[in-house]
Amino acid sequence: MKHTVVAWMEDRPGVLTRVASLFRRRGFNIESLAVGHSETPGISRMTFVVDGDERMVDQAVKQLEKQIDVTRVEDVTDQPVVVRELALVRVRTDTQTRAEIMQIVDVYRAQIVDIALDSLIIQVVGAEDRIDSLIDLLGHYGIREMVRTGRVAITRGRATLHPTHAVNGAGKTNGRKMGI
Repeated sequence: MKHTVVAWMEDRPGVLTRVASLFRRRGFNIESLAVGHSETPGISRMTFVVDGDERMVDQAVKQLEKQIDVTRVEDVTDQPVVVRELALVRVRTDTQTRAEIMQIVDVYRAQIVDIALDSLIIQVVGAEDRIDSLIDLLGHYGIREMVRTGRVAITRGRATLHPTHAVNGAGKTNGRKMGI
């Protein structure tokens, strides 16, 4: 089963490598990884997707929580979340196929962000299956280049996952689960 895990970590060199190495040592393949600034200055938010059973993922989360620069970790797989991904796709086109591709892009509520004589760059944001479906259709025209961000997730409603609690000097939360 695919699990979506969110971790908050201090912005320090080597933190991402240590986190990824922890999952590698446990035999997990990280299927997607997205890291960026969070709402808290000095703290980055990492969202990653791993394939494994619940017991194995729970063990990895517990080990991740022990990392010195990690301030919080949450497996949001079973929580109500909004999940999105971004893809940019350069697709081959000519005068005969351009209108067809533009109609497909419109149906998927994607956007054309660049036009050249022989290609279009399409931006699509949404659920992974929707992006997969669009990419499958565009593949018939010839995909020249593609990049995807990987999954990002945020809990629905009033629930919050951000680390709004006091963190001790070692970057730890003293075992408290706050903000959920």
